[in-house]
Amino acid sequence: MSVKSTASTASSATTASSVAEVTASSVAEATRAAVQEFIAARVAGDTGRLVTLFADEVDWMLAENPAVPWIRPRFTAAECAAQFEELMEHTVPEDARASVDTFLVDGTDAVLMGHLSGTVRATGKSFEGPFALRLTVEDGRITRHHLYENSLSIAEACAP
Repeated sequence: MSVKSTASTASSATTASSVAEVTASSVAEATRAAVQEFIAARVAGDTGRLVTLFADEVDWMLAENPAVPWIRPRFTAAECAAQFEELMEHTVPEDARASVDTFLVDGTDAVLMGHLSGTVRATGKSFEGPFALRLTVEDGRITRHHLYENSLSIAEACAP
């Protein structure tokens, strides 16, 4: 008859739990680092770096808005990175503002919440409002980019 020690079982469970916590913490740290790199590349306007940060195929979601030229479906890393250039073509870069109030990370998912504003170059009209951005990072690359923003304000600013 075999008897397993309670202390040994408890020790194994604690070790397994500790390993899981370290692994989850490492995943979250990697996600946070990739998102911070994404933010830095966006601020710097480094499209080449953005291409490397996005996965080959991206689950991109931004409510379609025919009145806004830079808002359209995107699927590839190059298309996603190009969104920044298109935004800068159609808005006044000096008037672009974005602030992040909240940065949450849970495993491979990150959520940024804050406020954005800008001016449309063609109309001279301004837009502003809150935003939430959900990103998923897998193997160091962004596989999901879901942006929720004040699309009405942006569409109104694009209207002649």
